[in-house]
Amino acid sequence: MQVYEEALRLKSLGKSSAVATIVECHGSSPQKQGAKMLVRDDGSIMGTLGGGCLEADVVQGALLSLKSGEPMTLPFELTEREGGLVCGGTVLVYIDPVLPDPHLVILGAGHVGKRLARLARFTGFRVTVVDDRKEFANRENIPDASELMITDFERAFEGIPVEAGMFIVVATRGHNHDLDAVKAALRTGASYIGLLGSRRKKALLNKALEECGFSKDDINRVIIPVGLEIGSVTPEEISVSIMAQIIQKRRDRGASRGSAASCSRLVQENGVLKAASASRE
Repeated sequence: MQVYEEALRLKSLGKSSAVATIVECHGSSPQKQGAKMLVRDDGSIMGTLGGGCLEADVVQGALLSLKSGEPMTLPFELTEREGGLVCGGTVLVYIDPVLPDPHLVILGAGHVGKRLARLARFTGFRVTVVDDRKEFANRENIPDASELMITDFERAFEGIPVEAGMFIVVATRGHNHDLDAVKAALRTGASYIGLLGSRRKKALLNKALEECGFSKDDINRVIIPVGLEIGSVTPEEISVSIMAQIIQKRRDRGASRGSAASCSRLVQENGVLKAASASRE
């Protein structure tokens, strides 16, 4: 149980981990079916699958699983004289990533921000809403937010731990506030930054960002107009288009493909570790 308790503790802190379990073993092996090991996102472990090269390879596979967000199975043939394991048996290891809830930060608590917060929570996101007006950034107006912050948009991320996989949507009430919010967002490592606005606003904002010293690569990180093109008009429809795009971005990861591995040498192709994706039940 300690493995699962540690996984839940890490998740509550916004950190990732993976639980590796021996689900099949035939012949001689360093551990038996049911053995578990937790791999943290820094490569450190709790528990053991028997040590040696098998364990080292599982750590590599777990880190790959955390990167893709997908579970995988790794089959091992314990036949090579590497790492001290010459057991002669076969082992199948299932790796299940335990990831924190995806985090959406909405800058602006207006009509779209309010609807977007509700939809994001419904789809499993942790939601932080930021506005500089206390009459908008409150529980009565935004009951679905996990966190509410009342602060200037340019200082929005001073009180928010920034994760690499964070999603940011800018939906403020005016161009000047948009500029402050986007500048703050670009100083983070967020994987997604979207701005509610027209193509004309995009041209004006890009020019302002360039004058502020942001590079072309920085500017290109901002999606304007945010959301998939579905002909949305109402705040509810706009929120659907935005969340559809965020979900598409979140799920748009290449699935790892796998094959058998010998202990201490996971099969590689084009320099990329290969492992079989396993379906969730």
